[in-house]
Amino acid sequence: MAVLELNQSNFDETIQNNDIVVLDFWAPWCGPCKQFSPTYDEISDKVDDVIFAKVNTEDEQELAGNFQIRSIPTLMIFRETIAIFSQPGAMSGTDLEAVIDKAKALDMNKVREEIKEKK
Repeated sequence: MAVLELNQSNFDETIQNNDIVVLDFWAPWCGPCKQFSPTYDEISDKVDDVIFAKVNTEDEQELAGNFQIRSIPTLMIFRETIAIFSQPGAMSGTDLEAVIDKAKALDMNKVREEIKEKK
């Protein structure tokens, strides 16, 4: 599946209209981002039922700021509009697939209850 490029105008719609969205915050000048990109693209082709997207932190500084991105690449996973994972640094394809599998297996009712309790 093609990796989406997210920006201020399509970000909310993408998060709200898809069950699971994996985000790669990156920049064109970032060496580790360039090294990770083929792995990210490969996994996006292998994993079904998940939207893979990228946010260029140079072009979308406000979005990066909203999520307090301080290091790139940073990966985030949203499930049912809730950010359930955030980690700076590239990861192997195997590790990325494992994190996605864990995201799919989460009991979101339990996650929502935990969020309620923290408020």
